[in-house]
Amino acid sequence: MSLSQTQIIRSLGEALAWFEKELAWGAPMGELRHLTGRIGELYAAMVTRGQMALAVNQSGYDVVSDEGERISVKTFTSSSHINFNASTLELADRVMVLQIVIDEGEPSIRELLDCSVEELKPKLKNLETNSYLPVHLLLTPKDGAAVVLADLKVVSSGFRSGFRVDQLENGTIQVWHDGKLEPQAKPVLRKLAGELGVEILNSVGNIKNTRSLGSDVLKALADQPPLTTSS
Repeated sequence: MSLSQTQIIRSLGEALAWFEKELAWGAPMGELRHLTGRIGELYAAMVTRGQMALAVNQSGYDVVSDEGERISVKTFTSSSHINFNASTLELADRVMVLQIVIDEGEPSIRELLDCSVEELKPKLKNLETNSYLPVHLLLTPKDGAAVVLADLKVVSSGFRSGFRVDQLENGTIQVWHDGKLEPQAKPVLRKLAGELGVEILNSVGNIKNTRSLGSDVLKALADQPPLTTSS
């Protein structure tokens, strides 16, 4: 059964949310391979406006784009190489290599490679039965120094239930309690959102990321009437 784009987007959001829950429960990312693979396939189907392969464990490819391209999707968290089955590689037309990384405590998807199978072949190293792609060929060092959050200006702040919510000039959301920075902002933001009546889902039914939810919480806090004291 084919899925609509809305269903694919919603399913991707749900899969990412479940991935985030597993991490919060202490599951190592390396043990979430099935979920990692599903996230990658849904992402590829979304960006190509395609469909998941109809057969379970379809040989050679995972997604069919809206233009009919058969796409082999490889998704990983941390690895030194990506394996390809030499006997089924020819069944695909296109290859996408994705990495799930943790950004500000949330999983996000990074596209490392999107090319035809013919363009992939010169990059592969060969073993007896399989071929592999060294990950270091795909990773490039980031330009410039890392952003130091302490050097950024606070552009918006709000207070509620003993917590201070800050939005930095780059959009980062920080939550403070008793002068200490909370290691994970989202759990507190969800609590505050519930108190303020702020929706935690976006317009397509996906859970808002930290920046979006934090921004909406700050807007709700700004709309709250000021506290008054009796004389």
